[in-house]
Amino acid sequence: MAKKTAPAETTKITPDDLREKLQAFQGDIQGKVEDQKTSIATVVGGAGMVLMIIMFLLGKRSGKKKSAIVEIRRV
Repeated sequence: MAKKTAPAETTKITPDDLREKLQAFQGDIQGKVEDQKTSIATVVGGAGMVLMIIMFLLGKRSGKKKSAIVEIRRV
């Protein structure tokens, strides 16, 4: 048969322990984001400009396709 071992002593996790760990994790993530903030803003701004130019060109092209030719004649 298997030997029975005494259960390891367990410590209770308090809300303060959880709060401390979450704040440490959040502080680490915020530090990394602060370091990369300018490059992230540049990439997002560039992507927005490219998207606007593509939408402008697609709208311009579709406007030419559907335009009607109107002839006005004098009687």
